[in-house]
Amino acid sequence: MAKAGAEIAVRVTPKASRNTVVREDDVLRVYVTVVPQGGKANAAVQKFLAKELGIAKSRLTLIRGATARDKVFRLD
Repeated sequence: MAKAGAEIAVRVTPKASRNTVVREDDVLRVYVTVVPQGGKANAAVQKFLAKELGIAKSRLTLIRGATARDKVFRLD
């Protein structure tokens, strides 16, 4: 169970063939099928990551990387 205030760093790959989360070395990679246009990919990553963690998506806040592949989410 993740603690409130914890930061989760991810590397995002949009336009993937399926939604999945893969841990490679010390990097958490999130693949989403959505295109990176108008924040759609960020919303998809937030929703999918929350589902995988078993928490409400409103508990995840994007704090860094809105326009980059490397993103950091904070668990509220």
